Amino acid sequence: MKNANLSWLFILLLLIVVSIVGVFVPSGFGGLDDPNIVTGDVAWMLTATALVLLMTPGLAFFYGGMVNPKNILSTMLQSYIAMGVVSVVWVLVGFSLAFGDSIGPEGYGLFGNPATFFLFHNVSGATDPDLSPTFPLALFAMFQLKFAIITPALITGSFAGRVRFRAYMLFMVLFTIFIYAPLCHWTWHPNGFLRNWGVLDFAGGTVVHMSAGFAALAGAIFLGKRKDFGKEMKPANIPFVLLGAGMLWFGWFGFNAGSALGANSTAALALMNTNTASAAAMLAYLFYDMAKGKKPSGMGAAIGLVVGLVAITPAAGFVNVGSSMFIGVVAALVSNYAIELRSKTRLDDTLDVFPAHGMGGIVGMLLTAVFAEDVGLIHGESTTFLYHLLALVIVGIFTFGGAMLMYKVTNMIVSLRVSAQAEKVGLDISQHNESYDFEYKSDNKL
Repeated sequence: MKNANLSWLFILLLLIVVSIVGVFVPSGFGGLDDPNIVTGDVAWMLTATALVLLMTPGLAFFYGGMVNPKNILSTMLQSYIAMGVVSVVWVLVGFSLAFGDSIGPEGYGLFGNPATFFLFHNVSGATDPDLSPTFPLALFAMFQLKFAIITPALITGSFAGRVRFRAYMLFMVLFTIFIYAPLCHWTWHPNGFLRNWGVLDFAGGTVVHMSAGFAALAGAIFLGKRKDFGKEMKPANIPFVLLGAGMLWFGWFGFNAGSALGANSTAALALMNTNTASAAAMLAYLFYDMAKGKKPSGMGAAIGLVVGLVAITPAAGFVNVGSSMFIGVVAALVSNYAIELRSKTRLDDTLDVFPAHGMGGIVGMLLTAVFAEDVGLIHGESTTFLYHLLALVIVGIFTFGGAMLMYKVTNMIVSLRVSAQAEKVGLDISQHNESYDFEYKSDNKL
């Protein structure tokens, strides 16, 4: 216990040191009179940034309602803590690694120079011709931060109920620095090699959902099965699941329409496609359940609509509304079937993150290359589709293998898995000394 206290003291001192360094890093906030500022774009991007942040609490309710009642608070906190940890990492070095001066040959950027925006140096109210031509770079940095926050939070559903809290925080730091930021650079930085290959990812199907899905698969494999794996798990609170799904749908308008980076027609197209795909996916998921003899359920509706949101994310600004409906339906059927297949295996992806987010992201990525205006397979062009297939292989290997390495490194420093007794008692009590039903029993405290 004493060693644990010392480790937390060290982490606290590290945060204090970083905050002191921040005082002495010259930043300033210039660019307030930049003539390139378009106030309508600024207003929309401020709104979109707030909407995307809301998605993480939405995810907390979505996941929290699905798990065993003894793990509901710990599961929700794993999403909330991402807002703290990733925000600090992003200001410190994450934004630089993702969008800093590109390191790599021309057209083949691998990651950003960590010194470019260290502690948000040079992140100001001025526009940036490449990243934010009509609104402040600082706003672009904060908008992108919200994507970085929710990505590791998505992973947590795969190992819900068995991960040590401080180990998860360490993994989140490593994942953001070594996996998320480089992938973001490849896909969205002007010099990123995936972007220069013509790989289309409008709002994060590859960067967010595929990376989280493959990392979740790696996490489920690395941590192994829960002690009670195989027993029927009753969701803690289905109204929480529905509330979380609704918050996600609402916030996703900022996620996708905000990725137009302006108050323009592309944003309207993305919003329209986002709503349509989600609606179609919810219906398809429910109808498929009913065709199999199941009753329509709140869980099915919530999962279906989220799968639709995931799948339309890479395509939102590139396809027409009819295609968005098709993408939602296909993604719902694929994910529903993938969840059914996973349930017949020994893989304990607790909340089916890979079948839902991973497969949803893959379906969306591939169908983007099929239906994208002018360059899609349906328009007679094959180059984009072939590059998307190659990108799928590269991203899958990088994110799965990289996440597995990050789990191993984390486990060498802090044991990732809680003890058998802590798992039996539940993470709410064993990790946080809290309980959803406020039962603080002395014999359950560790």
